[in-house]
Amino acid sequence: MTVMGRAEQQEGSPTTGRATGQGAILLAGSCLPILGSVLLAPVLPRMMEAFATTGGVEVLVPIVLTAPALMIGLLAPIAGRLVDAAGRKRVLIVALVVYALFGTAPLYLDSLGAIVASRVGVGICEAAIMTACTTLLADLFAGTARDRWFARQTIATTLAATVFFGLGGALGAVSWRAPFVLYASSLVIAVLVAVFVRSTGRTPAAALPPIPWRLIAVPCLVSLFGGIVFYTPIAELSLVLASVGVTSTATIGLVSAVASLATAAGGFAFGRVAGRGARVLLPIALALAAVGLVVVGLTSSVAVIAVGAVIASAGTGLLLPTLLTWALSGLGFAERGRGTGMWTAALFIGQFFCPLVLLAVSVPLGGLSGAVLALGVLTAVVAGVAPLIVRRWASRLA
Repeated sequence: MTVMGRAEQQEGSPTTGRATGQGAILLAGSCLPILGSVLLAPVLPRMMEAFATTGGVEVLVPIVLTAPALMIGLLAPIAGRLVDAAGRKRVLIVALVVYALFGTAPLYLDSLGAIVASRVGVGICEAAIMTACTTLLADLFAGTARDRWFARQTIATTLAATVFFGLGGALGAVSWRAPFVLYASSLVIAVLVAVFVRSTGRTPAAALPPIPWRLIAVPCLVSLFGGIVFYTPIAELSLVLASVGVTSTATIGLVSAVASLATAAGGFAFGRVAGRGARVLLPIALALAAVGLVVVGLTSSVAVIAVGAVIASAGTGLLLPTLLTWALSGLGFAERGRGTGMWTAALFIGQFFCPLVLLAVSVPLGGLSGAVLALGVLTAVVAGVAPLIVRRWASRLA
């Protein structure tokens, strides 16, 4: 039996109409962790002002934004075990309901410490939501249909980031608390999941097979690096533009929006070429990202930086579903939740460390542009050896 055949032997795609509806609901759920990471960015300065008398405010307020991503990175493997043992749908519904409670808590909390604690709770729920949604997509769809839905997941979350950033800014103009209202939307998704998404079952904890590390370890290690590459255009583009003298928020916003659309375009392209497999697509995606990052790091021209950001983002849009499909390609039903959790953890840990890594190397390399350039060169090297990595991974399976 082929590797993919082993992973798909227990699943069958539901009827087309119902499948589309279930997939759309799961895409909406997948966007909630993006809500946690970008919605509050525009209101951080106002939170700084509101808690100006609180000790350590300079550290605690940024943690409000970053704590959920760190929790996803740390706890997604645990969430994966729950998803396998307790059932994907059950875990997802509970996480969506609790997510609304933690997410809206800052509407009435007056202590910055309590707000940070609530954000930790949001991150715990997001780890379960992201893992359960992705695992359910892998359960409900097979073959090329699964590839297309993974591509749509990248497109949806990328576009959601742009929308949520705008909503956060608009609601933040009313009050720094106002954006937290949007976390209640998870209750709507919880109802939709309960009514329309079919359960794919579970494997009792005592019967869970051990994780096949030889199947998942290499894709997860590459995804850890991929998380750094993926997050660089998102997190660092505005800072690179500022370092070359761009002060207009409209210009920064426009370049960022165009780059975000390029990420979505890369995800769309994956849905058309996924059949070529990780051995072909992984080096292409990494090479595109490398070229874009090198261009961004070499120039001080705003127009050229924008071009480089578009190329890099197109590469990362192709990279994300390629890594996910590769990581899950050898896993059966009873292993898939834990495999998805480990892949999610690797990706988010990479994203969390992205700004720290670039900051650390920017000092000896003369600034952020030098750090981005170095990352681009390293990404090119990884792209060059990627076919060998995938080939050796496949040979070990054989």
